Amino acid sequence: MNWHHPWRGGLAFGFGLLGAGWLAASARAADPGVVKMGFVAEAPPTASSHASTIVELPEGMLAAWFGGTAERALDVGIWLARHSGDGWSAPEEVATGVVPKQGQRYPCWNPVLFRRMSGEVLLFYKVGPSPIHWWGMVRSSLDDGQTWTRERRLPAGFVGPVRNKPIELADGTLICGSSTEDKGWRIHLEWTKDPFSLWNRGPELNAAITCAAIQPTLLRYRDGFQILCRTKQGRIYETRSKTGLEKWSAVVRTVLPNPNSAVDGVMLRDGRALLVYNHSRENRNVLNVAVSEDGTSWQAACEIEKDVGGELSYPAVIQTQDGLVHVTYTWKRERIRHVVLDPQQFQLRPMPDGQWR
Repeated sequence: MNWHHPWRGGLAFGFGLLGAGWLAASARAADPGVVKMGFVAEAPPTASSHASTIVELPEGMLAAWFGGTAERALDVGIWLARHSGDGWSAPEEVATGVVPKQGQRYPCWNPVLFRRMSGEVLLFYKVGPSPIHWWGMVRSSLDDGQTWTRERRLPAGFVGPVRNKPIELADGTLICGSSTEDKGWRIHLEWTKDPFSLWNRGPELNAAITCAAIQPTLLRYRDGFQILCRTKQGRIYETRSKTGLEKWSAVVRTVLPNPNSAVDGVMLRDGRALLVYNHSRENRNVLNVAVSEDGTSWQAACEIEKDVGGELSYPAVIQTQDGLVHVTYTWKRERIRHVVLDPQQFQLRPMPDGQWR
């Protein structure tokens, strides 16, 4: 893991800080929590890039996203890039959405990368004409994404982790936050020990007529689980379980705003929850970080980026072994931004806009 540590020094790290488009935080962001920011691909191979995912490897990272002419276009595939310490590799297309035997190509959507305790790397993604009619797909790699198995379709009615990474339990069970849109926006859980075999699914956790929610992110505290999700209600909504995922509380609003856009979270090794989201009820033009000891009371930790005229959305977040936090997100629907945060440099403060308390 020794490739990580030079991040904290911020000087002689082999990421090609100039050639790869990396800029010190002072050049692009005033927030001291932002260590570095750049793009996964300065000149992407597609006109549009969206919905990224990121995972740490023993020697580096992988990032993936969907890209093509535009969202829903038939040429949208899943693209992958590798970081081995000396910059991001050129993106390669690893899924096209072509249905075998039919020969028909459909758009790809929402990749999710996850490395299991066994070392196996999974790539989940969706294929189909729209979120109402898509289906889940999965590929696997035993060599950290150098090569992949052939794609497999999940059983009918399952999509796997719909947008955010799953949680792996000690017995190898993958718990996936999922959602459907065909009968209104509703969230549920799916779980499996072998994503190429048997899947299980729980009931819908919300009534779409009272709370239209999708794309849950799942957080595991010492005393239970929390789901945070995107909604049409202007707030991030939550539900909790303290009984081992079998019984969940009612889905209720949190203090955090949401402009109908994806969020993602991670449990830091110090026990706090970290959430990346748009702190706005209407716009996706500012991307923020909040932290919490209990998932109820949140503090503003960092403003990653603000662009009044552009979209900053669909974050994916992980904490690497050196304690730093890596975030990828959509930048103006054109490129995927990669930002490194240092939680030790966060200047915690009350949430902006007291109306959200």
